[in-house]
Amino acid sequence: MIRGVKRERDFDEDEEEEVRVKVGRGYVEDRRSRHCPYLDTINRSVLDFDFEKLCSISLSHINVYACLICGKYFQGRGQKSHAYIHSVQVAHHVFLNLHTLKFYCLPDNYEIIDSSLEDITYVLKPTFTKQHISGLDKQGKLYRAYDGTTYLPGIVGLNNIKANDYANVVLQALSNVPPLRNYFLEEENYRGIRRPPGDIMFLLVQRFGELMRKLWNPRNFKAHVSPHEMLQAVVLCSKKTFQITKQGDAVDFLSWFLNALHGALGGTKKKSSIITKAFQGSMRIFSKKLPHPDLPPEEKEALLLKEEYQEEMSESTFLYLTLDLPTAPLYKDEKEQLIIPQVPLFNILGKFNGNTEKEYKTYKENFLKRFQLTKLPPYLIFCIKRFTKNNFFVEKNPTIVNFPITNVDLREYLTEEAQVTEKNTTYDLVANVVHDGKPTEGSYRIHVLHHGTGKWYELQDLQVIDILPQMITLSEAYIQIWKRQDKQDGAKSHTGA
Repeated sequence: MIRGVKRERDFDEDEEEEVRVKVGRGYVEDRRSRHCPYLDTINRSVLDFDFEKLCSISLSHINVYACLICGKYFQGRGQKSHAYIHSVQVAHHVFLNLHTLKFYCLPDNYEIIDSSLEDITYVLKPTFTKQHISGLDKQGKLYRAYDGTTYLPGIVGLNNIKANDYANVVLQALSNVPPLRNYFLEEENYRGIRRPPGDIMFLLVQRFGELMRKLWNPRNFKAHVSPHEMLQAVVLCSKKTFQITKQGDAVDFLSWFLNALHGALGGTKKKSSIITKAFQGSMRIFSKKLPHPDLPPEEKEALLLKEEYQEEMSESTFLYLTLDLPTAPLYKDEKEQLIIPQVPLFNILGKFNGNTEKEYKTYKENFLKRFQLTKLPPYLIFCIKRFTKNNFFVEKNPTIVNFPITNVDLREYLTEEAQVTEKNTTYDLVANVVHDGKPTEGSYRIHVLHHGTGKWYELQDLQVIDILPQMITLSEAYIQIWKRQDKQDGAKSHTGA
């Protein structure tokens, strides 16, 4: 029993026992701390802190140390611990506590204090000052990673671990929305939020913040990031609705993720969060019940006079607008080539002009609805409805949406009262998510505007290339994020041309 207690101590209490000599109220540093002879054995090219911080042997999250020579994670540093044994067996001596960010030399067990190691702690836990954050969109400086590649912070590829590109494009799109990004770059903004005991959803907030800081880190060791920890939180918090190994739908994921983040940040229907401040608008919904289509005409007419068949109006908020595509025609041209249909963005926006009626069928009843916007958010998300599901299969509509990249004015879709109160109604595109290929086995890529340079980039997993803005409109756009022009912007906008 005593042996068992001692073993527990190796993995726990010993971690916080600094090898120092106590003198009065102060500490005298171990003289070896600043003269460790093994610092030149550190191999920065194998260090990767994007994965779950657990021991490669015990799979425990408690007191995990990274070996800075081989990059593996081990638990503990007391005698008989996995890190201690590793140091003795393979003569790897320099370790980093992934929680306290302190460096140790094993098996001698003294703390290493050396400023040359600061680049390692910064990669593990990047921090951003307010001044740094305020300058992110004002310059387009390329930074050189430790592996020699150059990159623009924020325009960084994400690993596709197996089938998670549907989530990657949404995370990359959101990381390029400045107010959202700025909020998550500073952990102080949400560190104090209190959640009920056992609420795991706050893990999403922490992991998203960590991912933001890695994507915008100007001192990365490599020019790409693995979203492994973020995605593990998604799998856990969505109760496996969204997975790494199975292709998902980017719109479904976006909807769930925004609502989950809003709730985890303490947001409710009445209480706002950074999510609703950035993306929430409101609309009026006019709805009237329709008689069953199989009824005789005289019965239909009688029903239409009843109160339950009169039009009702309700107010609703939204985080994104769903735009419906017209049915794609199946005709071919003279050379038997399938024609890819096209539709102007303003045609499909007509759904929100207050006049266009659309029939909605439920299991028992049919309704005729029309919509009109009452408030526009600073960032407006469009989800273009490309997929229709029936009992047997999923069908994809390949219609290309023609849209300008800048100066899209939405004033005509507002109610008369809102047209008076809403000063700025013109938007510029900042992110465009594309779905390529078949409905169930296709792939995703994203176009993002880098605010500092005004240039557009295409990101697909680890691949990052620059792209001409006119090429963006030729793709099968699925999700778009538009930024409202502020008064001081005037007509100024980045086209990248």
